[in-house]
Amino acid sequence: MKRYLGCMFFALMVLLCGCGRDVPGEGGDRGKEGPWQRVDTAMGTVIQQTVYGAQETAELFSEDVMEMLYQMEREELSWRLDTSQVYRINRSAGLEEGCALSEELAGLLEACQELSVRSEGAFDVTLGRLTSLWNIDQWSTEENMTQFQIPSGKELEAAVESCGSSKMKIVRNAESAGTEPDSGRARIWLPEGMRLDLGAVGKGLALSRISRLLEEREEMGGAVISLGGSVLTYGVKPDGSPWKVGIVDPADPSSHLGILTLEGQWCVSTSGDYERYVEADGVRYHHILDPATGYPAQSGVGGVTVLVKDGLLSDGLSTACFILGPEQGMELAEAYGAETLFVMQDGSIRMSEGMETYFSR
Repeated sequence: MKRYLGCMFFALMVLLCGCGRDVPGEGGDRGKEGPWQRVDTAMGTVIQQTVYGAQETAELFSEDVMEMLYQMEREELSWRLDTSQVYRINRSAGLEEGCALSEELAGLLEACQELSVRSEGAFDVTLGRLTSLWNIDQWSTEENMTQFQIPSGKELEAAVESCGSSKMKIVRNAESAGTEPDSGRARIWLPEGMRLDLGAVGKGLALSRISRLLEEREEMGGAVISLGGSVLTYGVKPDGSPWKVGIVDPADPSSHLGILTLEGQWCVSTSGDYERYVEADGVRYHHILDPATGYPAQSGVGGVTVLVKDGLLSDGLSTACFILGPEQGMELAEAYGAETLFVMQDGSIRMSEGMETYFSR
């Protein structure tokens, strides 16, 4: 039995961005325009920030980014922490009164429902029972991996029956049951047995919010920020050179197939079968589950990269496109104004016409 975690390879993506190797404060020049670099962990992945601006400004911004990420996990996205909305929503499944949720999370879930419809169900944030059944979160640790068992067909069939974004009901300005203080807020109803898992969009949502934070800080000249397999570029470097983001080779995640050359604000998200997987009885199982079968998706794709302005879309589309494959995936991405690059398991590359503008071997 083996386990693998591919997020560490995404650290290479940021190091390819032409950012230099300056250390904050080196030489005592606190007015220097950077780049200032910081590496942390949050939301279950490695966070890399490279920021251009005066040191004090950059340090404050990077602190604010990390606090925002911790808050998102603690108050909104975690299915483990009882302080989060997703935890409370999952606990409310099957209850007549449903569960209150913030307007922002309501908007996120409505966007996810739309993407589910437009992807014909390939994208789905209601796979919580499936991801738990596969015990995917444990694939990134040594704990209990020796006892890992592939779910049975009957277990998967029952879990698939509990899923389906169309089954969750969201109502704005819903009347609250009883005397809850959140009366008048948006509410959500999940059928009994359903569980949300926002892992497919959480990092993209974070990129969108970091982008807004940068827009509010006019003193920030530019930044490139990586959350695992999702990268945000913003603004410009002092020398005017473009951002460069590496595309990982699924056959050898320690190397790159090529580079995206970007200017200004972009969100780049990659989903691949090399990111997180286990091997059992000679078979490799990756973490991107097909909602139609409950098993890891089998589309012939090794990795797919999506380029678009919106972080939530880049993250969600990369998952949907991986499951759909290049033909349907490109069509879906085009409908959202996104560019795509597919690396097939046979090593071939397929990309949208627009992606050719940015990608080079």
